[in-house]
Amino acid sequence: MMHTERVRCVGGVVHDPAGRLLLIRRANEPGKGLWSVPGGRVRPGESDAQALVRELREETGLDVRPGELLGTVARGVFDIHDYSCHGTGGPLRPGDDAADARWVSAAEYHELDRDGEIVDGLTEALRSWQALPRS
Repeated sequence: MMHTERVRCVGGVVHDPAGRLLLIRRANEPGKGLWSVPGGRVRPGESDAQALVRELREETGLDVRPGELLGTVARGVFDIHDYSCHGTGGPLRPGDDAADARWVSAAEYHELDRDGEIVDGLTEALRSWQALPRS
């Protein structure tokens, strides 16, 4: 029996004061070209909080303060631990693994989801955590 090494990842669920959700368009596989919450791999010796701060700065330019764990999702070899995060500043701009980054309203999210532009499973996870865009 082959044992596959699990890869610990984090995702940041960030809402702006208007209730819009921060999304990035993935520049690389898995999910290239699709919208998701920003995040990535936890490096050796790094805490989830440190990984969140680093990944969100790399992918969106924003500084965040990590909050509570919303839930965990398994995608292939990736175990993704999604946390609520509070934006504390920085200019919103895509970088690193993100082809684009933007704040998305409930109507915009619904449109992206309807058109199949959201990564698989994200909508269901966000809905179960009451973390979809609120505006």
